[in-house]
Amino acid sequence: MARLDAAKRADLPDSAFAYVDSRGRRRLPIHDESHVRNALSRFNQVSFEDDHARERARKRLLNAAKKYRIVPVGFIAGQLRSEREFGELAGRVPVRLPTGFVTMLMTDVEDSTALVHRLGERYGTLINDVRTLLTDAASQAAGVVVDARADEFFAVFETPAAALDTAVAVQRELPVRTWADGLRVRVRAGIHSGYPTLNKGTYIGLAVHTVARVCAMAHGGQILVSGDTRLAARESAPDGVRFRSLGDHRLRGLPEAVPLYQVVAKGLVGRFPPPTR
Repeated sequence: MARLDAAKRADLPDSAFAYVDSRGRRRLPIHDESHVRNALSRFNQVSFEDDHARERARKRLLNAAKKYRIVPVGFIAGQLRSEREFGELAGRVPVRLPTGFVTMLMTDVEDSTALVHRLGERYGTLINDVRTLLTDAASQAAGVVVDARADEFFAVFETPAAALDTAVAVQRELPVRTWADGLRVRVRAGIHSGYPTLNKGTYIGLAVHTVARVCAMAHGGQILVSGDTRLAARESAPDGVRFRSLGDHRLRGLPEAVPLYQVVAKGLVGRFPPPTR
């Protein structure tokens, strides 16, 4: 990463920084890919003025990561406090995450930056509505929410059929909902089955990286699953659900190509461009 000297720094607009404090001091430059990666690694080293400032900076940083197609799995795992952790803080019984072979569903909202610009403060209401829809669908399929913050959602299921039921239900429901300003809200969905490592109330490991990258390859309104999920669901896929092979794809940071399949079912959009990179 090229060093950002004082002159170059001064030439950048405030929008090129994830955090600008009340005194105008600018931190965490995000004007190019290398600086975004650096900001992700340094986020915990910054002293924010308050929780609101921290959350605002976090959202700006995640939006910058999306712009440069960076999947910040480690950052998300380190920063997002899940519903279980809030429960522990409030003295409630924490939710137990399943272990062993599980199926993970990860989603995010397509073009969330454009929605933020369009809606302003009303964006929070929209995201809360999307999150409620996802949480309700996962709960009805006996899933467990691992993380839900900003426009990302991560849930785990003991069977691939339950994860597929959830994703299909959400993609059918989103287009028929009425959203602010008549907007279309589209969600990318990725599903992968494997053996994540349970660590301090969350999951880590290659399986988590894989589901994040499968999600990142999807388009809004699309559900992509890995070959491992397709194999695991060969005898237990929900009625009416089929899998369309999209071939093997190299996913950044993974040692081998991953077979990807599009979920096909009544009520879902059938045609999409090739998986994104």
